Amino acid sequence: MLIETTRFGTVEIDEQRILHFPEGLLGFPHQKRYALIQTNDDPVFFWLQSVDDPALAFVVCDPRAFVPDYQVPVRQADLDALGIADLDDAQVLVIVNKVGDELTGNLLGPLVIGARSLRGRQIVLSDRRYGTRHPLLRLEPKAAVSRSA
Repeated sequence: MLIETTRFGTVEIDEQRILHFPEGLLGFPHQKRYALIQTNDDPVFFWLQSVDDPALAFVVCDPRAFVPDYQVPVRQADLDALGIADLDDAQVLVIVNKVGDELTGNLLGPLVIGARSLRGRQIVLSDRRYGTRHPLLRLEPKAAVSRSA
């Protein structure tokens, strides 16, 4: 299947790998189909691209790459809705933002995706240890470009 994106142009996606968020994401309830796109060899960051809106895409990552003890308490009703037996059958991702010279993750609103069902849900946590802009990674300053005369 070919999808249009504003960032990458036309991208071919295996229809069998389309992620379905029946309730959409917070702020985007009508966008329910997404593709997970890896744009380079770095296996940490991915793009969660809307299949139906070329301009809607989020950078996402596995939060445990930066916060090893991060855990998402998922209710049985959420597991049932996602078609998964337990959290071991799920992938947890968080939306990443660039704030100043830092990458932050929304650890209060993780995305839980059934690895086999490919159904996802954004869970809203009340754990005060985390925030919507939890620091993940400080970016290296870009080296100044010098011009020779």
